[in-house]
Amino acid sequence: MSKKSFSFEFFPPKTDKGIEKLKTVSQELAELNPEFFSVTYGAGGSTQNCTLDTVIDMQKNSGIETAPHLSCIGSSETQIRDILTTYKNSGVKRIVALRGDLPSGMQDIGEFHYANELVAFIRQETGDHFHIEVAAYPEMHPQATNFDTDLQHFVGKIKAGANSAITQYFYNNDAYFRFVDNCAALGIDAPIIPGIMPITNFTQLARFSDATGAEIPRWLRKRLEGYGDDLESIQKLGQDVVTELCTKLIEQGAPGLHFYSMNRTDPSRTICQALDLSSL
Repeated sequence: MSKKSFSFEFFPPKTDKGIEKLKTVSQELAELNPEFFSVTYGAGGSTQNCTLDTVIDMQKNSGIETAPHLSCIGSSETQIRDILTTYKNSGVKRIVALRGDLPSGMQDIGEFHYANELVAFIRQETGDHFHIEVAAYPEMHPQATNFDTDLQHFVGKIKAGANSAITQYFYNNDAYFRFVDNCAALGIDAPIIPGIMPITNFTQLARFSDATGAEIPRWLRKRLEGYGDDLESIQKLGQDVVTELCTKLIEQGAPGLHFYSMNRTDPSRTICQALDLSSL
């Protein structure tokens, strides 16, 4: 059995305090020896410079390969080409390629309409320099018209040249494995890494899930709601639920795990230590 991949995602901090905190968090999570880190990116270049600075600093300070997210909506080919050149010259070798959402108030969709176009452009411009990750949605992208259409969009990203995928977070293993099986039936064998969201705050999680279409199973939602403002109980239940989720994913053949860290150490690290990822 091949060794499992695991990784952590961060977002660019906006304050000096946030920058110092993230430096500490990334160094602490680097001790777990992940395959890579990733750093999110705002559509239309709204956080492009923050992402670039964060990626370069994180890769230098942690020693872990760090992948910038790159959203193409609202961008021109020239803008994306310049960004790719900057990343290539900065020693970046992995990119998470996304369509992204058009920023509020921006009318021009740009020269890229879908992520598969961005993937194809990256390959055209840089050959095999970058390992390209793309997004996958086991429970369907919130803007998709139906599952079949959404699946075809995903297949298009892989066929355009993506190496692997990271999923939206979920709490239903069946949705993930059904998605993987459907991809396999269409000839897709690229690794599809489950995205893992630790549960630390129910209000925040519910807001994220409503926006992204990630389902919180009814039984779990009711249990979390029942704790009210008791964060300790919410976090204990969340840790147990997500650790069990990860255990079953690994046991049933998932190629790895990608943790949405929310720029915090303990929620992800606690689950990783419970799983003993070093032995996988």
